[in-house]
Amino acid sequence: MEHEDRQLTQTTLLDRIAAPADLRKLDESQLPQVCAEIRQSIINGLSDNPGHFGSSMGAVDIIVAMHYVFNTPFDRIVYDVGHQAYAHKLLTGRREAFVTQRTLGGISGFPAPSESCYDTFTCGHAGNSISAALGMAIADLNTPGREEAHTVALIGDASMSNGLAFEGLNNAAINPNNLLIILNDNDMSISPNVGSLHRYLSELTTSGGYNRWRHRVYNAFRNKGLMDDRRRGRVLRFGNALKSLVSNQQNIFEGLDIRYFGPFNGNHVRKVVQVLNEIKDMKGPRILHLHTVKGYGYEPAMRNPSDWHAPGKFDPATGQRSQSTGGSAKWQDVFGRTLVDLADRHENVVGITAAMLSGTSVDMLQKTHPERVYDVGISEGHAVTFAGGLASQGKHPFVAVYSAFLQRAYDNIIHDVAIQRLPVTFCIDRAGLVGEDGVTHHGLFDLSYLSNIPGMPVAAPSEGWMLRTLMATAYAYDGPMAMRYPRGSCGEMPANSIDEPMTIGKGRVVAETEGADTAIVTIGPVLADARKAVEILAQRGIKTSLYDMIWVNPLDGELLRRIAERHKHIVTVEDGIRKGGFGSKVLEWLADRGIDIRVTRLGVPDEWIAHGTVKELRNICGFDTDAIVAAVAGQASDCRK
Repeated sequence: MEHEDRQLTQTTLLDRIAAPADLRKLDESQLPQVCAEIRQSIINGLSDNPGHFGSSMGAVDIIVAMHYVFNTPFDRIVYDVGHQAYAHKLLTGRREAFVTQRTLGGISGFPAPSESCYDTFTCGHAGNSISAALGMAIADLNTPGREEAHTVALIGDASMSNGLAFEGLNNAAINPNNLLIILNDNDMSISPNVGSLHRYLSELTTSGGYNRWRHRVYNAFRNKGLMDDRRRGRVLRFGNALKSLVSNQQNIFEGLDIRYFGPFNGNHVRKVVQVLNEIKDMKGPRILHLHTVKGYGYEPAMRNPSDWHAPGKFDPATGQRSQSTGGSAKWQDVFGRTLVDLADRHENVVGITAAMLSGTSVDMLQKTHPERVYDVGISEGHAVTFAGGLASQGKHPFVAVYSAFLQRAYDNIIHDVAIQRLPVTFCIDRAGLVGEDGVTHHGLFDLSYLSNIPGMPVAAPSEGWMLRTLMATAYAYDGPMAMRYPRGSCGEMPANSIDEPMTIGKGRVVAETEGADTAIVTIGPVLADARKAVEILAQRGIKTSLYDMIWVNPLDGELLRRIAERHKHIVTVEDGIRKGGFGSKVLEWLADRGIDIRVTRLGVPDEWIAHGTVKELRNICGFDTDAIVAAVAGQASDCRK
């Protein structure tokens, strides 16, 4: 009760804000208190209902300032990677619902246009904000009644390394628009520390008087025919270069036809408001560079920002994080340890990840062989092509990427690795339903989009020991290979040797029952649910066989033929999209050979799946233990008729 009282007494201003219009009624001097109350709400809310903590705490001042200065939702804010947007949710009518974020039936942990008119674009993945916002800004210039609308893209420094962000910048420089890009720089140190002279220049070039004078001079030159868009670009580049020379600072925006302002302290809300007011009505694309601190306002998170990106449950008073119970090993840790074992034996083994060192456990290799680890940042396409380059020169890269993020590198996989048959191993983490991160993060399509690539074996281990063996198999293979595994526990850490590779395209019989009408055929860890289903069915007197296919490409045709000859019904189970997935491959193989047998496919239906626990979502999608039992029992009943 004391905790609740503390929360209520510290949100006196936030209680009055049902929408950004209410925020704009406050005096500017009250904004620091609003920021403090938002941070307290985030601390209280996420301590018991986990989410993305560090980024959201650091971005509070920027978000408050944006909603204070701009007339949202008429003016648009486009977020890049929405895990920084909790303050946005709290200010846009979702404060009471915030306790439900990332839970089944609750609000999303990311901005979602289907959820609020203030959420302008889907933003679960990095790098898309500039391109999307540029499209909106150009559309506004060509839409009657919206010519004066403002569009702002808020992008983090890590997202700025994404290739799509640079494509957006390039086009922002060559197309007429009034886009404002805010760079939330909280880690990457794009610019060096700034001195007093540069601070003076920053103040000067963003002052209202300076810009009014600059605008008058520009119009005078244009009216006399001495200025056009081409000359304007040259002037902007010269101005940026001159500022860099005088202030002894260089940044990645030099040479672009985009006005650059900053850097400023992004955790000083009144300063951000001042700068935004001064530059918001300028014409043409602009970049505002703001420095922030991840976890700002909460000491434990500021001291260790990596661990506080998504810390799980914690004590808000002490910062003590809840420890997971049990000694179960995670799939990612089995991968990490096996990668180290392979690297110890083979000097050409290297590890590559895209800003997910700890998330994929590539950091295990970094501790033992740091010279053989490459974190390329949020650049999945580059990661794949870079791996192809390494492989072409005798290295064997293991590329560890989350399933949902690997989607962005599909062309690179085909063009830069598979066609050349280069020995690159794709270790696809967070495959299947990932739970609370929801629709943008589920890894549902990898089995479908990878298994169609010629000459590229695709596997899914059902148990931890199998992942170790598959990695050894991949190293021994003379071409590209992919394996996918989910988030979470795989049981005990396996101790099996990695000396013996398995046969590519060979499944296994788990339980073959004489007289069984139905065979359950699985791919990946859903085998555990199928085992339970077989036990339940046996208790009901229903005989069932069980097979673990392991490989989606190539399928074990010999085993499939055997299954079809011995049974009347096949139930396929996969933690992925049914359409074009594992079950579809089985159907296709049987149809091509004229084998007539009923096949029931269980997996994710042809629709977008929201957020919730993995258990809840599997039940909704219909491929948990109960669904498997129902699929088999229903057919068994039909067979008896």
